[in-house]
Amino acid sequence: MLSHLDKKNRPQMVNVGSKDSTERMARASAIIILPTEVANLFNEKDFKTKKGPVIDTAIIAGTMGAKKTSDLIPFCHQINLENCSVEVDWSGDNTLEIICTAVTTGKTGVEMEALTGASIAALTIYDMCKALSHHIKIQEIKLIAKSGGKSEFKGSDED
Repeated sequence: MLSHLDKKNRPQMVNVGSKDSTERMARASAIIILPTEVANLFNEKDFKTKKGPVIDTAIIAGTMGAKKTSDLIPFCHQINLENCSVEVDWSGDNTLEIICTAVTTGKTGVEMEALTGASIAALTIYDMCKALSHHIKIQEIKLIAKSGGKSEFKGSDED
């Protein structure tokens, strides 16, 4: 049975009241494929658009997105994030990889916060660069790892 459905198959928030508080961590990623002409502009130190420095703005936006997850996704619990980091690095000539890591001590996990942070960072890069090209691709948003709570998860390159 899906945890967000009641006995009548209606949506509900999961009751976490009886769960133990544990340290919980989740890491998620998003991949951005840039057209060559846009990727070449990133080779310039601190690539900036009229909206500001692209990577730095994406890092801030991803962190803000993770913190606002419960406002965006129905039934997500409000979580007091103890740490949230967003990293943006090259993983190929035209490919940026975003990694968002969220950490809390609580009764529910932070997978949605990590996934939201990675997604918002990717959307921010798209938004800041779309004037240069609409051929930017955001793909492969996924959970990489989670710990704490009842189950652990470590994804593989095949996931």
